[in-house]
Amino acid sequence: MDDKTNKKYVLMVCVDNTCRSPIAEAVLRDMIVKQDLQAEWDVESAAIEAWHVGAHPDERALNVLHKHKIKYTNFVRRIKREDFENFDYIVGMDQSIMASLKLLEPHYAKAKLLMLGDFLIGLKPDERFIEDPYYEMGEGPFDKIYEQCTLACANFLNQARNDEI
Repeated sequence: MDDKTNKKYVLMVCVDNTCRSPIAEAVLRDMIVKQDLQAEWDVESAAIEAWHVGAHPDERALNVLHKHKIKYTNFVRRIKREDFENFDYIVGMDQSIMASLKLLEPHYAKAKLLMLGDFLIGLKPDERFIEDPYYEMGEGPFDKIYEQCTLACANFLNQARNDEI
């Protein structure tokens, strides 16, 4: 990652990088492209666990993205120690992910740890979670994740661009 620019790097993180974090990554990347901010922002996603490293995300997540005309071609990867230095923001999907990120965070980390649900403005704190849809049936829960990520990513990007984070 190029430190010579003012480009900001965002890493979306969930348990296995198969459902929530790829959707959040794709949604935020789509917003970045639509606002012509590629020179200023870059986004990736990663997993806490390593069960599906190298695989494609869950087919239901890909189908929901496809319905919204968003392409996704990345593969599952696990978070690395150097991510805490290379990214400006590491964004977890729920409290469990945030707890894991805090345990993994080295003392020299530069990344700000944030929970994506905190950008679901207007909801009570105990409602601000992007729930894991992996064990749910069908695409309905993935549609909900898409909607949550759309709202939360828009609020995140707006606040980050205005130096409010």
